[in-house]
Amino acid sequence: MRRSSAETMSIILAAARERFAADGYERTTIRAVAADANIDPAMVMRYFGSKEKLFAAAADFDLRLDLLGDVPREQAGPAFVRHFLRRWEEDEALQVLLRTGVTNDGAADRLREIFARQLGPVVARIVADPTEAPARAALVSAQMLGIGLARYLLRIPAAAALSEADLVAWLGPTIQRYLTADQP
Repeated sequence: MRRSSAETMSIILAAARERFAADGYERTTIRAVAADANIDPAMVMRYFGSKEKLFAAAADFDLRLDLLGDVPREQAGPAFVRHFLRRWEEDEALQVLLRTGVTNDGAADRLREIFARQLGPVVARIVADPTEAPARAALVSAQMLGIGLARYLLRIPAAAALSEADLVAWLGPTIQRYLTADQP
């Protein structure tokens, strides 16, 4: 049975997501992804061209910010923290993307693009002055990526030991300030 190009790409991407999540960027090989997808490695190269491009396609990560719904503006900070903590815990792909983004320019570009494309518009709806949205979204990103790095990748004991409620209590007001306070 012959597969369509779309089916083949889908199978490759599914295998790549699993392999990158299990082995990380550096240890993942095109051959391993191809073996997992039960196809020839040349097919992976045909569709994606390189490991970096395969990673970028596989790392099309959804931050699922739609789950924040219609959170009232005055409760946005704690809601963002709670949401991001759950995303870090629910989907290891975000951890892989951050780990890889620290050492790989292509992955870093992808991470920046995901946060800008997905977080930027949500922040723009919350802030009083939409022209400030990029700077405010960057501050929110820095905090959320920072806690992700400290808690889930570096596993700094004190950060890893804090409960979700404690992290929301500590970080929620900071994110709230980034979103709604007047500029200093």
